[in-house]
Amino acid sequence: MDQMHKYNFISGLPRAGSTLLAGLLRQNPDFQAAMSSPVAGLVNTFLEQVGAGSEFYSFFDEAKRKHMARSLFDAYYHPVEDKRIVFDTNRIWTARMHQLAELFDDFKMICCVRNPAWIMDSFERIYRKNPFDYSRIYSSQNRTTVYSRCESLASMSGLFGSSWTALKEAYYGDYSQNMLLVDYDIFVQHPQKTMQLIYQFLSHVPFEHDVDNVDYREEQFDLALGARDLHTVKTKVEFTPRRSILPPELFNTYSEMAFWTDNQGTDASFIG
Repeated sequence: MDQMHKYNFISGLPRAGSTLLAGLLRQNPDFQAAMSSPVAGLVNTFLEQVGAGSEFYSFFDEAKRKHMARSLFDAYYHPVEDKRIVFDTNRIWTARMHQLAELFDDFKMICCVRNPAWIMDSFERIYRKNPFDYSRIYSSQNRTTVYSRCESLASMSGLFGSSWTALKEAYYGDYSQNMLLVDYDIFVQHPQKTMQLIYQFLSHVPFEHDVDNVDYREEQFDLALGARDLHTVKTKVEFTPRRSILPPELFNTYSEMAFWTDNQGTDASFIG
C-alpha cells in the first residue's frame, strides 16, 4: 500500500512527557507531532461499525477493513502532506500494536514513562491549581479526597490505569521490539542526549533541537477539560526537584507499579 507519510507513534503514560516530546519533535521541519489525536478513536469506531454483528458486516472483507482503517490516517493528516514523518499520539496505541503491525511495515513507538507516584502527584497538583474549576477528569463521586482521586485515576478505566495496562500489554507483547520507553526524569535532566538516542532508535538523521525554547501548548483543549496547564510545556527543558504532596503510603504504593524497571520478558528498548 502506498504511503503518503511514514508513521510513527507516541504513547505511554499520562503526565510523563509525551507533550514535551511532541513539542521538541515538531521543531524538526520533517516531522508532524502534537498531543493526542482522534485517529485511534476513529479507527476503533469504524471497526465497530463494520464488525461482526453489525448490519454492514457482509459488505466488508478483511482487506477492505484494513484499507479503510489505513486510509483514515492519510485523510486526517492530509493537511500536513509536506511533513515526511508523522508521529500520532494516543495512549491506547500500546493496546493496538497488533493492528499497527498489519497497517504499517516498519513503525516505531516512543512510550513516555515516569514513576507512577510522581504521575499521581502531578495530577494532584493540576487539581489543586484549579480549585474552582471542577475538571472532567473526575466525577462528583470520586473527586472528594486525594485517596479517591488517585483510586479513580488508577482504575482500569481511569486515565492512568487504562494507559498503564495498555503499556504493560505492549511491553510483554509480540511487538515490543518496536518500542522505546523514555523515562521522564532522564528526559528532562538530559534532553539533548535523550533526543539523540531517540533519533538512533528511529534510524533518522540527527537534528539539533532547541531545548531552551520549546513552544507548544494546547490551552483550548485544557480549558474545555477544566484542567488548566495539563498540556502546557515549559519553554526551557529542565529538572525541578520537589517534595511530593501525596501522603507517604500513597506515594509508596504507586511507586511499586513501575514494571518497566525489570527488562525480563521483553524486547523493548529503554532510556532510563
